[in-house]
Amino acid sequence: MKPSRVWKDVYIIGSSEISHPYDCSVYLVDAGELLLVDSGAGLSFDRLVAGMKLLGFDPDRVTTVLATHAHIDHIGSLAAFRDKGAKIIAHCLDAPAIEEGRGVAAEAYGIDYAPCPVDRRINLPEEVVAVGNLEITVVHVPGHTPGSVAAYLDIDGERVLFGQDIHGPYYPEWGADPVTARDSLQKLIDLKADILCEGHFGVYQPAPAVERFIRSYLDTL
Repeated sequence: MKPSRVWKDVYIIGSSEISHPYDCSVYLVDAGELLLVDSGAGLSFDRLVAGMKLLGFDPDRVTTVLATHAHIDHIGSLAAFRDKGAKIIAHCLDAPAIEEGRGVAAEAYGIDYAPCPVDRRINLPEEVVAVGNLEITVVHVPGHTPGSVAAYLDIDGERVLFGQDIHGPYYPEWGADPVTARDSLQKLIDLKADILCEGHFGVYQPAPAVERFIRSYLDTL
């Protein structure tokens, strides 16, 4: 697979099939400035940069990286992007793990993690983040980790939801809370997204397919 457009100004540039087997799905939003949602496990920074270039984007325009939660496969390249000038956004409950490198599940992958400062902490149930000419709403969805977040934006009549790891796993030893996850998954359903950009399983659309995917995991909890 190669990096590709999801919808209008939204692209997928990384995944286990695109950038590295350990990577989550990494999404790019062109808002004049570039926003990344997650950063892979840390072994694919150069491939993510190459993917941007393949799509015609200058990696130096990445100003913001939203970390959906503090697991290594999502935060591994945060420090590398921050070194290039990007601002890192994460929820306040997962920020300590991102900054200290403890509890990020790096040992499960057998790779090292470079701790990274968080420039903006999400504290509210919902916060609007302005990036370039777009506004993206970040939503606290605890369950997979205490500080898991999703995010959505509306582009040309379509609601695009970056749903993070809807599929879980919901293992308490990795910081999960299945009870809290039920409420969070219902919250994501209630957003009525037209396009879902999931944390590992790629893109689902239209709206009925999005709801079916989320509900399939809700029903197992």
